[in-house]
Amino acid sequence: MIRRRGSRQVEEEAKTTGERVDHESKLKESDTDDAKSNEQPPQQQQQQKKQNKKKSKGARWGCIDSCCWFVGCVCVIWWFLTVLYNAMPSALPQFVMQKITGPLPDPPGVKLRKEGLFAKHPVVFVPGIVTGGLELWEGKPCADGLFRKRLWGGTFGEIYKRPKCWMEHMTLDNETGLDPEGIRVRPVSGLVAADYFAPGYFVWAVLIENLAQIGYEEKNMHMAAYDWRLTFQNTEERDKSLSRLKSTIEVMVQTSGGNKVVVIPHSMGSLYFLHFLKWVEAPAPMGGGGGPDWCSRHIKATMNIAGPLLGVPKAFAGLFSAEAKDIAVARAIAPGVLDNDIFGLQTLQYMMRVTRTWDACMSMIPKGGNTIWGDADWSPEEGHACSKSKLAPDDRQGSAKIKQESPVDIGPHGKPYAHYGRMVAFGKEAAVLSHSAVLEKRKGSTKVANGELRSNGSCGDVWTEYHELHWDDVEDIASRDIYCAEDLVGLLRRVAPKLMIRGEENWGFGLADNLDDPKYKHFRHWSNPLETLLPNAPDMEIFCLYGMGIPTERSYIYKVSPSTDSCNIPFRIDTSADGDSEGCLKGGVQFVDGDETVPALSAGYMCYKPWKGKTRFNPANSSSYVREYNHAPPANLLEGRGTQSGSHVDIMGNFALIEDILRVASGWSGEEIGGDRIYSDLPIWSERIKLVL
Repeated sequence: MIRRRGSRQVEEEAKTTGERVDHESKLKESDTDDAKSNEQPPQQQQQQKKQNKKKSKGARWGCIDSCCWFVGCVCVIWWFLTVLYNAMPSALPQFVMQKITGPLPDPPGVKLRKEGLFAKHPVVFVPGIVTGGLELWEGKPCADGLFRKRLWGGTFGEIYKRPKCWMEHMTLDNETGLDPEGIRVRPVSGLVAADYFAPGYFVWAVLIENLAQIGYEEKNMHMAAYDWRLTFQNTEERDKSLSRLKSTIEVMVQTSGGNKVVVIPHSMGSLYFLHFLKWVEAPAPMGGGGGPDWCSRHIKATMNIAGPLLGVPKAFAGLFSAEAKDIAVARAIAPGVLDNDIFGLQTLQYMMRVTRTWDACMSMIPKGGNTIWGDADWSPEEGHACSKSKLAPDDRQGSAKIKQESPVDIGPHGKPYAHYGRMVAFGKEAAVLSHSAVLEKRKGSTKVANGELRSNGSCGDVWTEYHELHWDDVEDIASRDIYCAEDLVGLLRRVAPKLMIRGEENWGFGLADNLDDPKYKHFRHWSNPLETLLPNAPDMEIFCLYGMGIPTERSYIYKVSPSTDSCNIPFRIDTSADGDSEGCLKGGVQFVDGDETVPALSAGYMCYKPWKGKTRFNPANSSSYVREYNHAPPANLLEGRGTQSGSHVDIMGNFALIEDILRVASGWSGEEIGGDRIYSDLPIWSERIKLVL
């Protein structure tokens, strides 16, 4: 009996037969290829084998695949950590920190609320440069999409996306010191103007939060925002900033039941508010017309935080060479980088071009001349030891006893003096030589300009006033060797004449012999505490609050730039100039005690002596206090920027400073919070300054 095969069996046999046929055909093809390859020359055979290898290996894992994989992993991990952070209890980070460092102290606001202190006096904040946000209201086509976006403060994203456009909009007119045509940049208003400088980087936020803990809110707190690029008088001419501050303070006093205002300026804001104190009393149109008793009726206390009342040497260095310690060090680590094109611009030249239109920077040029800052032979801080183990202060008499025959001035410990009074020295030798040796070295070295300009017309929009100098002018400036405080304005006048025309119309940098002279009624003197009187306000208290214990720039050693490119800045800090193990001279910068930006002498001297008691600078006998905060860096990363920092900006989160402010705002006096508290050698330095009081 014949059995019929099923359809499934037929299909399997057909499939097997087909596979056998395909395999045989492939074998025939390979034999044919081998036969053909045997007929080819050896070179073609090798190439054929390589191609066959590549085909057999197939696609490999390439560099792009690895990069994509890495980026993908980072994104996944970041997403996971973000989800985990948002999902964790809010108290967990604090719990972990307490386990590591022990129980945390209560913030000042919580502590004082437990003591029964509550909001009383309205509070006004006056920001400085770093702490005042600026936003765009009108701009060029390159700034499309940036209407009311922050150009200063915030994320700073536009600096990286379109740096030339950002600089164009941040630059003021070099003739008027006001907005260029078609551009309007204005200060951000409200508390958000300066609570954070950038995401996660607090400025006023911690102080505001602690004030809120004792009952403050926006109705009795005010941020006196202003355009910190302008001269102080121009903030009134353009924006009416001073008038608005006057009316705001008056309303706050009225709505708080007659309680006077506590004003808290930070950094350059101290100079701005000092200008305001004279402006508000002065008759219109130059002043606010408030009368001689306005401050007495409206202000309880002025609490200057890190105020550069007598200026900062760093301000001069920024205008002279567009650098200070940090930029000079970066330039030394990566030579040429800051002088070459980055993002299509010469970085330092563009920086100088922009900042030299910010006229307010000139308000911080050192004031008081050689009387305050010293000269070629002495300075108040001489003998200062930069190491933690302090040496005994020296009054320059001890050094004369052991002075060697060397032309170098030697101190009592056998080391060269740090001549802080020589605020600019060309070469390390000029910084340590005796004055007589410097004068002898200078003889015959001055050259006369031969009329050849540095400018070759190829600098384009990287123009600075240096391009109008003669080459021999550069050499002549350097040949003088040393410049003291009284020489700085003249030096800037020589290298930046257009800048100083506006500068000398708006600022005074000297020391008044007779404060009753009518010329000191002009607004150019109002922000210089040595050329103006405090208001007629006997009950007003003035505080100088600042950090100390951090090396702070005091004087500089320069050299002439070796580059012959006329677009380059001809002077730069000589980072190869270093001192002894005490560390007062490092990287071409001489350091003294301060908050890393403002020397303690500038921040504290006025409150310690010229404003202390009834003097010719303080005829109404207003009370003044010095409160220093010894710097202590954070113990670990979990502490963030620390609660005991004395650094120029980080001090805004210092618990001791915040507690002092809260106590005064709640009604305490300067005596009740402890009066003067001084850790530095400010009393010794003050005695060395021979100022007629």
